Amino acid sequence: MPRTKGHEGAGCGRRTPERAVIVRAMTDHEDLRQRVHDDFDRVRDELEGLVRIPSVSFPGFDPAHVQASAEATAEILEASGAQGVRLLELEGAAPAVFADVPGPAGAPRVLLYAHHDVQPPGPEEAWLSPPFEPAEREGRLYGRGSCDDKAGVVVHAAALRAHGARPPVGVKVFIEGEEEAGSPNLGRFLEAHGNDLAADVIVLADTSNWDTGVPGLTTTLRGLVDCAVEVRVADHAVHSGMYGGPVPDAITALARLLATLHDERGNVAVPGLATGERPAADLTEDEYRADIGARPGLRLIGEGSITERLWVKPAVAVLGLDAPRVDEASNQIVPVARAKVSLRLAPGDDAHRARDALAKHLETNAPWGAEVTVHPGGAGEPHRVRAEGPVYDAARRAFRDAWGVDPVDIGAGGSIPFVADFAARWPEGALLLTGVEDRRGHAHAENESIDLLELERACLAEALLLRYLVP
Repeated sequence: MPRTKGHEGAGCGRRTPERAVIVRAMTDHEDLRQRVHDDFDRVRDELEGLVRIPSVSFPGFDPAHVQASAEATAEILEASGAQGVRLLELEGAAPAVFADVPGPAGAPRVLLYAHHDVQPPGPEEAWLSPPFEPAEREGRLYGRGSCDDKAGVVVHAAALRAHGARPPVGVKVFIEGEEEAGSPNLGRFLEAHGNDLAADVIVLADTSNWDTGVPGLTTTLRGLVDCAVEVRVADHAVHSGMYGGPVPDAITALARLLATLHDERGNVAVPGLATGERPAADLTEDEYRADIGARPGLRLIGEGSITERLWVKPAVAVLGLDAPRVDEASNQIVPVARAKVSLRLAPGDDAHRARDALAKHLETNAPWGAEVTVHPGGAGEPHRVRAEGPVYDAARRAFRDAWGVDPVDIGAGGSIPFVADFAARWPEGALLLTGVEDRRGHAHAENESIDLLELERACLAEALLLRYLVP
């Protein structure tokens, strides 16, 4: 397969400003700490190389970039000392990457997951630097995919190198190529390569930490369903002056329909949706407002704590509209308008039942007798991890030793449908939801970035985890 320019060794090229070793307290594993620290310039080089590849997996984008990203990922894993590195390809699917590092007889088997595809960049003018040209500002590396989730690729490679490609456990690496498009073929990959990927511990490196300097272990994920809703008031457009008055336009009718999705306090008003238990961890309103860049006069919607609304309650959003553009509008009564509606689901809910509930709500709240048609979209199940036992003890110990503080059990407001696929395939396996994102990372938005010190800590934590998993 084609290869990009390799490394002469750790620390080549221009480099990162002087960094302190990430946790000063001595432990029994300073060897791994020092190896990760000495290797970090190489980690950064690898991440920058991946960020430069615009590997958007959405339809309409050039699939050659996803192919190039898979090949670059394979080279990184080969350079880490992994064996059996190869692309996994299925008809109609973006390429995934597999690697194998056999462990001692009887050792636990660990599967390390990440994905090498990325979200579309959005308007380039909204970025402070080009989305596919990595740039450092104030200790953060900016670029599309820097935190979601090309960082996961380089963390796995760094953890293997810290052990000299001979960890005390067996390691399989699986890097997906279409997670951002909803993992439509993940089930096929798991079916076709299940024997190669089978593991006792599955590390899914695609979530976030609690905050910069405070690691998080994700234990709940919201689910996701969506639909397209069409509101039609007439067979065709008519002159707004000659006919306007008795007939509502479709955009106004659609707006009134979408307004029924929330009650007066801003809670989701779709009947029958589940709500989970209030989390122990919480954000202040000021912290949340700063994270999202809220306008000064904006009032937050819904009831409950911030993390309750983010992690264990449903949330609905309108993602897009099909209607005449403002600069193309004419004096007509618009006959039809459409919207895409997204509904996040609390852990414990059922995605298909919730999607039906959303469709029923929209169909039964048609304003002024307008014709409403709902086209169901995707469905991703929520998930809850029972984070107890030796594997989770090892993970918490690794986080504590890498960051110097105890990790926080957190939820994720976002949805990761592939988690349910892994849980269904290996129900006895322990799922560890880890990652390198933080609240300033802007995943899926403009100016996505990663804190470089947090990246180093994540590399160390995974290297320690591989050691701590051995009884």
